[in-house]
Amino acid sequence: MRKSWETLGGLLVLMGLSGTIDHLAHQPILGPFLNAFNRYVFPRFEVLHGYELYANLLVAVAGVVVIAAARRVR
Repeated sequence: MRKSWETLGGLLVLMGLSGTIDHLAHQPILGPFLNAFNRYVFPRFEVLHGYELYANLLVAVAGVVVIAAARRVR
């Protein structure tokens, strides 16, 4: 179970960093999958308009937190 949480956290880190790169400059590598938050989730929330960069970085930080929590739990 721990490995699945670490995998989820790693995926969130990749998605957050990929979305940040995509927001700053176009990123063609696995764009529809890794930039799902940036392209499909964030536009639906009016409060995030103009703060997409911070939201992507927050997704990456959340992934790091999930990885850290998974490593602390036995």
